[in-house]
Amino acid sequence: MLYKKLGKPIFFRMDPEKAHHLIIDSLSAVGAFPGGKQLLKAMWGVNYSPLLAQNLWGIEFANPIGLAAGLDKNAKAVKGFSQLGFGFMEVGTITPKPQPGNEQPRLFRLPEDHALINRMGFNNVGVEEMARNLQKVGKRHIPVAINIGKNKMTPNEQAEEDYRACIRALYTYGDFFVVNISSPNTPDLRNLQHGNDLCRLLDAVTDEMQIQQEKHRHPGKPVLVKIAPDLTDEELELTAKTIKDSGVSGIIATNTTLSRDGLQNANKEQAGGLSGKPLTRRSTEVISRVYRLTDGKLPIIGSGGIFSAQDAYDKIRAGASLVEVYTALIYEGPGLLSRLNEGLQDLLKRDGFTHISQAIGADQK
Repeated sequence: MLYKKLGKPIFFRMDPEKAHHLIIDSLSAVGAFPGGKQLLKAMWGVNYSPLLAQNLWGIEFANPIGLAAGLDKNAKAVKGFSQLGFGFMEVGTITPKPQPGNEQPRLFRLPEDHALINRMGFNNVGVEEMARNLQKVGKRHIPVAINIGKNKMTPNEQAEEDYRACIRALYTYGDFFVVNISSPNTPDLRNLQHGNDLCRLLDAVTDEMQIQQEKHRHPGKPVLVKIAPDLTDEELELTAKTIKDSGVSGIIATNTTLSRDGLQNANKEQAGGLSGKPLTRRSTEVISRVYRLTDGKLPIIGSGGIFSAQDAYDKIRAGASLVEVYTALIYEGPGLLSRLNEGLQDLLKRDGFTHISQAIGADQK
């Protein structure tokens, strides 16, 4: 209520990217201030429920609601986000070298559609500064995933070297890693989702993870692959098979879409990836298909258009073990997280489930 009455009207009068930076900088400042984390938790924190807690890949998730990549690109506000009620969060997308991203303006609101369009282009500070930011976090309160990509000027033929560089620099700081090959805003990046390019990339990523595991004498960290919602059925089948055969730990479905079906706002003509409510149904369909294609054996994180507990629950029943929000957080504010968690508990109880794991893929059984 506080966000919708006070915060949102102010932020929505600002340029979207300036509002974004203000939110990140404010959360970073409050999280670092003595007593700041306790204040955020008191205002927005979510009560723990064993009904929603899970252990995946040896990692404890207090609840299934995560923050998608793209909001805290440089891991500046991990302390702040950790107190808002998330079960986990992604930082990034990060690339080996700093890069400015695409020309501004590059972020657009579509209020009538409850959507955003972005063509940010992996603007980030590079792995060295992200490492410093994550080092400052200290003790973690929630799992943190690092979303990695390639620099714009790196040709696809050399892409695996960029992903290796990200893993080498950040291995000790991430609880798990996400390979981003599905952003529409880096030229030719989505081509890495297919055929030999994907095989070569995932071979390199899993090899580098093994090298770092041995170097740091660590039992290993999960790697997930983030895919686009715009794959055809045939492409999705081949991509899912390649990912499954590669030995990686899971899939995130989905990234933003290039589709503009049914949009009303004038910004629909802007180039970039669309997120928010228009993506709700398609991302759930992709989750359902990926779950079937992988025989339910590869954990899925569902992302795309989650505005209500029912949206999250639909993705879980379709096959997602965890889910992520981004655009809804911009429109609804931090109170969204308690509504999602409480609503999920009610839906699980309504359907006779005693734990969230029983609902995962329920619509496929």
